[in-house]
Amino acid sequence: MSGSSPRQFLGFLLGSTYRRISTAFARALKPYDITPEQWSVLLMIVDRSGINQKEVASAAAKDQPTTARIVELLLKKGFITKSLNQSDRRAFLLYPTDLGKQLIEDTVALERQVISTAVTGLSDSELEVLRGMLEHIYHNTAITQQEQES
Repeated sequence: MSGSSPRQFLGFLLGSTYRRISTAFARALKPYDITPEQWSVLLMIVDRSGINQKEVASAAAKDQPTTARIVELLLKKGFITKSLNQSDRRAFLLYPTDLGKQLIEDTVALERQVISTAVTGLSDSELEVLRGMLEHIYHNTAITQQEQES
């Protein structure tokens, strides 16, 4: 293995690429006082107003404690509200505030620009293939994670 590079390993390359994109997006979001992780949860709440915290965690592929911490930060910043779910008193329903909706409206173009820069030079068909491959890998890893948790 002499002379090998970590980049030859797919897991390393996927992780490094994600971190670079996330860092670029974090820089773009800095003036808005929100991180990419908080932004992705807020985006989900804006898109699915009234979603519960467990659904957010599942859809965002985050564990419950991380999601709870992000939700608390979004509450403190005034981007969301929560109310007791009348049909399940153990769960809270999450709603975006006008401030949260406006933040997403103001920043969604930033996310698109970061991704556009990252995929510069790829054709539409290459992007479609890439998306399909990433979805396939995502699906495969979800199955593996479920098997490990059983």
